[in-house]
Amino acid sequence: MTSPHSEAHKRWTLLAVCLGTFMLLLDVTIVVVALPDIRTSLAAGFSSVQWTIDAYSLSLAAVLLPSGSLADLLGRRRVFAAGLVLFTLASLLCGIAQSSTMLVVFRAVQGIGGAAVFATSLALLAQTFHGKERGTAFAVWGAVAGVSTALGPVLGGLLTSGLDWRWIFLVNLPIGIFAVAITLTRVQEFRPGHARRLDVAGFAVFTAGLVALVYGLIEASSRGWGDGVVVGSLVAAAVLLVSFPVVERRVAQPMFDLSLFRKPTFVGGSIAAFGMNGSLYGMFLYLIIYLQNVQGYDALGSGLRLAIITAAAMVTAIPAGRLSAHVNVKWLIGPGLVLVGVGLMLMRGLDASSEWTHLIPGFILAGLGSGLVNAPLASTAVGVVEPKDAGMASGINTTFRQVGIATSIAALGSILASREPKIGFPVALDELLLVAALLAFAAGAASFLLIRQRDFVPHGPAVVVEAESAAGSAA
Repeated sequence: MTSPHSEAHKRWTLLAVCLGTFMLLLDVTIVVVALPDIRTSLAAGFSSVQWTIDAYSLSLAAVLLPSGSLADLLGRRRVFAAGLVLFTLASLLCGIAQSSTMLVVFRAVQGIGGAAVFATSLALLAQTFHGKERGTAFAVWGAVAGVSTALGPVLGGLLTSGLDWRWIFLVNLPIGIFAVAITLTRVQEFRPGHARRLDVAGFAVFTAGLVALVYGLIEASSRGWGDGVVVGSLVAAAVLLVSFPVVERRVAQPMFDLSLFRKPTFVGGSIAAFGMNGSLYGMFLYLIIYLQNVQGYDALGSGLRLAIITAAAMVTAIPAGRLSAHVNVKWLIGPGLVLVGVGLMLMRGLDASSEWTHLIPGFILAGLGSGLVNAPLASTAVGVVEPKDAGMASGINTTFRQVGIATSIAALGSILASREPKIGFPVALDELLLVAALLAFAAGAASFLLIRQRDFVPHGPAVVVEAESAAGSAA
């Protein structure tokens, strides 16, 4: 049981969690606009640029659920503080990295720290606030998450253009240090009565399978699909990922409760999470490359233009979060993904003479669609399970998001590498937009077919929905 929390402790806890979340989610979008500068500065190949994003996404996806179990065993405050320390230290190391390999390694460490922060943030708020106060705390957290995501492209552009790309990482240091100090001195510790054990076997198989899959997809862009290394990596990934459910069935306390996938709504939500991040957010890297390398804008100019998407998402995110409590969420998620697909299709038609303004209608529609998806998607993840399983359900949904963006960036990069030399970047980007749009349409169709109102648990923790919705797209 938790001890009563004073008003001061509540405020400090909310501040610590919001600071950690701000730093974590800001770092997702702030990095994208700096990637061309990073590539030039470190003389990095295109695969290294892909790994700069994918290393973070993969480590976050692999460690997120084990971090929740670790927090139950060691204490939520302790794991949250450790995640902040690791993320802040990794940010420093990213900022002083002297090679692309060093940057990729430190980005992976950032992802591990980010997983610990993300896995414990909502739990810290839930243990501290109750009743109406909890709703207010989650609303504040959600607002901070939304603002940090929207600020990322602009702040990343300002720092990269005005100072240097290294400052997109170094800016985390004062925030991280302050958040750690508050956490260690003002946040109360909590351990649940029945902690879930670490699933070491499942973690090892899942991580190895994901790394092999993304490595094979990225290497295919330079080696070719018939190369032995590529084929071997993809075969290994298939074997490991297919064996993962077998491993989880043999574990007493698996990190993935496979019984959740017996519910069509949970499956539909997982597909929607994969499709959402794999379509629009997987395209961010290639849109930034187009804006900077083809259109000639600097990091700030491209960041301001990309911010159209995140600004449009914020317009629909809050209304969708409120509507998700009153309507069948498939009528928000499905149409939202269709809007994303339509937006991506509207971005097509690029050629060597196209202006960036051609992208604006697609940016707006895709952003509005993503806002419709993210809030109900958070509701779907936690609403179909009992409250005690909400953490795992939300973690699985976030894992699908990270896997979606990691595999999409890798696969789209391989397509781009094979097509760009023949037809030029604008036309090759046109083909990537088509692939991403088809993924969004497929995920939307799955949402319409699989998400059912009767699968929702009436007393599920709906209070989490608005908070998670604001962070879902970036996470």
